[in-house]
Amino acid sequence: MVSFGYFLSCEEFGPRELVRQAKMAEAAGFERLWISDHFHPWNAEQGHSPFVWSVIGALSEATTLPITTAVTCPTFRIHPAVIAQAAATAAVQLDGRFVLGVGSGEALNEHILGDHWPSADVRLAKLEEAVEVIRALHRGDEVTYHGKHYTVENARIYTLPEKPPPIYVSGFGPKAARLAGRIGDGFMCVMPDADLLKTFRAAAGVDLPAQSGMKVCHAPTEEQAVATAHRIWPNEQLPGELAQILPTPRHFEQAAQLVKPEMMADALPCGPDPEPYVSAVRQYVDAGYDEVYIQQIGPDQEAFFEFWQHQVRPQIPDRTPAHA
Repeated sequence: MVSFGYFLSCEEFGPRELVRQAKMAEAAGFERLWISDHFHPWNAEQGHSPFVWSVIGALSEATTLPITTAVTCPTFRIHPAVIAQAAATAAVQLDGRFVLGVGSGEALNEHILGDHWPSADVRLAKLEEAVEVIRALHRGDEVTYHGKHYTVENARIYTLPEKPPPIYVSGFGPKAARLAGRIGDGFMCVMPDADLLKTFRAAAGVDLPAQSGMKVCHAPTEEQAVATAHRIWPNEQLPGELAQILPTPRHFEQAAQLVKPEMMADALPCGPDPEPYVSAVRQYVDAGYDEVYIQQIGPDQEAFFEFWQHQVRPQIPDRTPAHA
């Protein structure tokens, strides 16, 4: 059956607030959590960026829900050997309820050490090699590895979970979806794109699980919700590869001047009417995703959880994903 999770935004909230939201999400019936992994927010209005691995440690003591990073880039800002250790520790803290979600990253977070930001093909090649390094270390042996992009010498992770955490790979185009199918234990995306999901599963050759996520903005009126969404998350409507190549929050703020409020109104459910939320969720379910994660934009989290629990979730029928 399709399950529903809550998306914790490290760009928009500090660590204590994220833990509070996780508790509320569990109480409201959400079955799992996504959590973003950023060094910068997309813009200054979002205003936060706590270190995700510290937050996951706190979450492990505050909630019983499974957690997936959505997503970690293990290729530039942090070496994949260090990500392997962080993921192993998270899996131990969460008693195996941890999934390492990985992707090829954005310049916004990954250029901070002065690394050249390469083409998408190079980023995907680095991601493939990084996953190879992480899997080798998660087997528990001493690893010496000399690849094209990474070197590891005499490394061993001593604190390991009983089973290596699954690695899900994100993709926003056919090339990335095919890579995810080849190297991943699951797929991650933020679009209800059935064709992309088919590409992933064809490359995998087996029926692997898939996660997807969406943003919403519940508020007393649609106008208030649109204004909040436009103020905090206009970057959601930037076209093409801008999200991957713009280097600073300031650049996103400049580009977001092109995003009009009506664009946000058309792009995501806003306001007090549950029907647009139900309709949007069904698109992901019908596309074949096994897990759908919802992120409420803005500070009024309590009202959203009440709204989801009593007005939205009861209208979404339990069903098996379309691919099954």
